[in-house]
Parts: sequence; C-alpha cells; structure tokens
Amino acid sequence: MFKTIKNAWGIPDLRKKIIFTLVIIVIFRFGSVIPVPFLDSTALNGIMNSSAVSGTALGYLDMLSGGAFSNATLFAMSVTPYINAQIIMQLLAVAIPALERMVKDGGEEGRKKMSAITRYVGVALGLVQGLAYYFYLRNSSYGSTPIVKFTTGSAGIFTAFVIVLVFTAGTALIMWMGEQINQFGIGNGISILLFAGIVSRIPSIIGHLANYVQMAWKDGSANGKYFFLVPLWVILFLALIWVIVFMNDAERRIPVQYAKRVVGRKQYGGQASHIPIKVGIGGVMPIIFASSILSIPTTIRFFIGNKDMGSFGNAFFTAFSNTGWVYCVLYVLLILAFAYFYTAIQYNPVEMANNLRQSNGTIPGIRPGKPTSDFIGKVLSKITLIGAVFLACIALLPIVFANATGMSNLSMGGTSIIILVGVALETVKQLESQMMMRHYKGFLD
Repeated sequence: MFKTIKNAWGIPDLRKKIIFTLVIIVIFRFGSVIPVPFLDSTALNGIMNSSAVSGTALGYLDMLSGGAFSNATLFAMSVTPYINAQIIMQLLAVAIPALERMVKDGGEEGRKKMSAITRYVGVALGLVQGLAYYFYLRNSSYGSTPIVKFTTGSAGIFTAFVIVLVFTAGTALIMWMGEQINQFGIGNGISILLFAGIVSRIPSIIGHLANYVQMAWKDGSANGKYFFLVPLWVILFLALIWVIVFMNDAERRIPVQYAKRVVGRKQYGGQASHIPIKVGIGGVMPIIFASSILSIPTTIRFFIGNKDMGSFGNAFFTAFSNTGWVYCVLYVLLILAFAYFYTAIQYNPVEMANNLRQSNGTIPGIRPGKPTSDFIGKVLSKITLIGAVFLACIALLPIVFANATGMSNLSMGGTSIIILVGVALETVKQLESQMMMRHYKGFLD
C-alpha cells in the first residue's frame, strides 16, 4: 500500500488529487472542532464523557463523527444523514417502480437525478437530527449548569434557530466536500471523510492504552494484568485487520460457458467466463443496521435517566446493554437477517438467469431457466451465511474482549475496523487503476 502511494505521489496529476483530498480532510477536521455557539462546553463534555453514553445511539454517532458529536461542533452530524439517505433511497428504489426505472433505464441523467434526491433527503435528515439533538441539549444539564445558555423568550428562539441551522449547514457542507473529493480527489468522498473521523480517535485509544500500562507500572499487584492485556489487544487488532483484508477479496466464482454463434463468416462466443460473488456482499451495512436497532433501548434508558423502572424494566434495559447476553444473541441474529436482506436487494437470481439465457450463457451441468436461478439462489444463500458469520465474529470480538477485561473505553469496535480497512483498500485500488491508465501504452507506442 505504501509503495502504491509513493508511486502515485511521483505522478503530478495524482499528486494534485492526493493533496486536494488531504486539504479537504484538514478542513473537515477543523470543522469538527469548531463549537456551535450558545452552548456550555464544560457541561456538555461532562455529560458526553460519562459512561452512560457508551452503547447508546449517541455513542455510535460520536464514534462515526470522530468526537465531533460529543463536542456539538459544526460537523456534529457527520456523514450519518447522507449515509442514511443513501440507504433509504436504495430501499425505495426497490419498492417504488418509478425510482427503479430511473436508476436502471435513465442512464447518466437518471443517476444524477437520484443523486440530487439523495442530497435533499440527506439535508432533511440532517435538519431532523439536528433538531432532535438541540432538544436533547436544551433539556439536559450537568449538575446545576444547563448546556444551552438561552432557552426562554426571543433569545431562546434565536438560539434554537442558530444551533439547528449550524448543524444542518454542517451536514450540507460535508456532502459538498465529499462530492468535491469524488470530482477532484482520490477515493469515495463520503467514505474518506468517515475514515478520517474514525482515524482521529486513534490517538485517544493510544492514550488509554498508555494509561493502562502506567497503571500496571504503578501497582503491579492490582493492575499487572494490563502488561498482558494491552499487547493482546494490539495483536487482536492487527489480526482483525488481516482477516478483514483476506475476506474483503474473497469471492465465489460461478463458471459460465457461452455458446458459439455463427453470423455470416464470423464466429462469436464460445468462451468460458465466471460470475464473481463477493463473500462480504453487504460490507459493513448489516453491522450498522443491527447496532443502530440495538442501541435504541440503551438510548431510551439514557434519556430517561437513573429513574427506577421496576424489576422488569431494570432487567429489560440491563439485558439490552452491550454487556448482556441477550444483546449479543440479538446482535448476531440481526446481522444474519440484514446480511440476507441486503443480498436480496443487490442480487436477483431470476434476473441473473434471464440475462444468462439472453446472452446464450449457461452454467455447466445446470439447465437454463428455473434450475439456473435456483442454483444461483443456493450459492448466494451459502455465501451470505459465510459472510454474515464473519461479520458477526468481527463485531462480537471487541465486545467480548471489553466485557472480559474491563477495557471498555477503547472505542474501536468491529464496525470501525471494517470501515477503516475497506476504505483504505478501496482507495489504494483506485490509485492503482489510475496509475495503470497513465502508464498504459497505446497500440502505436
């Protein structure tokens, strides 16, 4: 990877793109530390840094934003409104025939219209999310200190307008920066910004690991276990990266044989090919869906506070905390369910079988038509199961490690690692493809 970046840096055109991408990332990080006006930062940090936020939807958003959410900065909403808008539009494109025709038959113009609709939906979600965050801040306080400085009268209305407007403007600005990276930079813009936000948490994690080692040095009898646990965490982190890199390129290739056709004096077809099906079809999406749903009970508990909910209520919220066995079991089941759901959206075995028949292609040993679609469906089912089990293991390992060792403040879960590795690999592949285009020699060279 480093060799690829070094070679790309030597090409002036690619060097400009890399520098442009880095400039956008720097601007993004500056916006992530610019605070929203009319908020008490001390009171806000006191609430957001408490253990009650861990495992809730707020903690999840804070992880994706690189700490901008907990500090209520310009980019506190991060890329989550746009990602949610993309997911919503993908689902609607399957459910609404008009949108499906726009994507499939509209060509480049149809894709531009879909992108524009996605942007509008993203801004609308950013507005709703910013409004909800404002009401949460307005109704919260740290001790006797309110987070929002002005909540009543005309000053309160103006304060609410400014705070929500800044959150929404930050969402729109992030989408614009992502599109600029797509056009003038390297990699997928939104993914790069998401990558930058997660990477920004690494110094904090290193600081926590250093604190554990320091605790072990000071009191070896009580904290000597950290001499073993800290290196173990680093080894597991590197092992997860290796496994994700390996599984990212894993695929099942369905062989296809095309029949020969004679048109005039020329013969067409007759070659053998294959249909590649990736093991991790849904990528990180099943984990994002599952963690978002399971964070709802802990988020409700966080908003309720420390009120006594009775024996049943307390047991319910305890079971749905990220240390409960119910949470882990449901986490695995939801990852499996969403993996199959995402596969059903991406692949249609009947359509694939029809396309093979129209192009005179057959799978060796399988008759065209329904037998072909049934065979492709079985292959997809098996591959999806393998990929879903892999995702479940990646997602559960950090949770199990944190619960077993008590090192729960290392905010680098399976979702973060998969996003980091996936974006890095995709960006390097794009660099390699662009270098190959620039070094390709023509027929007359």
